[in-house]
Amino acid sequence: MNYAGFQSLTVELMDGVAHVIIDNPPINLFDLVLYPEMAKLTAQLRDDEDVRAVVVSSANPEFFIAHFDVSRILQLPTGQPAPTELNHFHVMCETFRTMPKVTICAIDGRVGGGGSEVTLSMDMRFASPRAVFNQPEVALGIIPGGSGTVRLARLVGRSRALEVVLGSDDIDAMTAEKWGWVNRVVDNPVEHSLAMAQRIASFPAAAVQAAKRSILRSDDHVVEDLLAEAGEFNALLSDPRAIAAMNNFMERGGQTREGELRLGELATEIND
Repeated sequence: MNYAGFQSLTVELMDGVAHVIIDNPPINLFDLVLYPEMAKLTAQLRDDEDVRAVVVSSANPEFFIAHFDVSRILQLPTGQPAPTELNHFHVMCETFRTMPKVTICAIDGRVGGGGSEVTLSMDMRFASPRAVFNQPEVALGIIPGGSGTVRLARLVGRSRALEVVLGSDDIDAMTAEKWGWVNRVVDNPVEHSLAMAQRIASFPAAAVQAAKRSILRSDDHVVEDLLAEAGEFNALLSDPRAIAAMNNFMERGGQTREGELRLGELATEIND
């Protein structure tokens, strides 16, 4: 499999482990560079039988993935009916969840919105003490529409998921660990993730695949819930309050380094 030619992603292969490094300056925004490349790479990794484990990290110590590009959300078509098939973003996230190999993310810095939804779709999450998590969508007048409402509640429970999603505020790494959002907080999440991936890749592949399939059976009704989430997301895109909030977000520093580093505060200001 050829993993060359990506602009925002680098893939390092060693002993059956694919280490994917995100580098889309300045804040690793899920934009029209990173998003299609990530979707393409995810499918390649799924189909590569020589890859037995995947680790995703960031070259930027301040940002894993900031979130999906709000300027692109503002351009999405409105008035769409509830979908009957998963959209491309959901397919990418589901590929991370269901591919027949372990998927691990090493989170250092901030991760929010669509970036958080990608990490929630992976099998394991290891974070540094500096990591910060946020689902800011409700403050923007929409919802986490790329699998966040579906996956977060399954990890942390209903009440905590509501606190995260409705509060649209920053969650520190230690709280995320306590809640089960991440597996562990470690000083060097990349080193820890690679060691875990290498350990799992050394085991018989058929046993790893069977164990993952068996555990995934506990994820009841995921696809149905993702379709319902997408319908709710689509319905909000034409709401005037959502359009105003997203435009205010951009005007007040959203998607700049300075604005994103205080994303929880910014979420309250855009609805003043």
